[in-house]
Amino acid sequence: SFFVSRLDTALDPVLAQRRPELQGQIANANAKLAYQEYLEIVGSAHFAALRAAGARPQRLLWASTSTKNPSYPDLLYVDNLIGPDTVNTMPPATYAAFRDHGRVARTLDQDVEAALAQLAALPELGIDLSAVTDQLEIDGVNAFIQSFENLLAAIEAKIRTLTA
Repeated sequence: SFFVSRLDTALDPVLAQRRPELQGQIANANAKLAYQEYLEIVGSAHFAALRAAGARPQRLLWASTSTKNPSYPDLLYVDNLIGPDTVNTMPPATYAAFRDHGRVARTLDQDVEAALAQLAALPELGIDLSAVTDQLEIDGVNAFIQSFENLLAAIEAKIRTLTA
């Protein structure tokens, strides 16, 4: 899973100061390059051998694809990430927006050169993309752990109520 919009949310404040034209661009660029890596893996001789033995490629899942910044187009993280072997989880409002004015077109492997250039600009700004994504992963896992613990606590409370 790739939590797409969270990357722009994390980087936009830094980019606003020195490269505002990159705001709202890095998350999609990162996803596009991840997809290119995915294509290399599933197109490799090694994966061909796995496929011959019955393996099927796992789909890439784009999550957190609603826009958090109200100045961005509502489908910024949907329209730009359409491609084979991918899944997009989106909240009902984003889904409704896509049904209303989204466009179904293979976009995920378009503008890859621009995505490369956008990500290449980050080190020049002192941004370590790996460090940022590692921290976002830690934060995301911790949020899921907290949600799970809250769910367990609610279930335990309900059990106590029902058995009292």
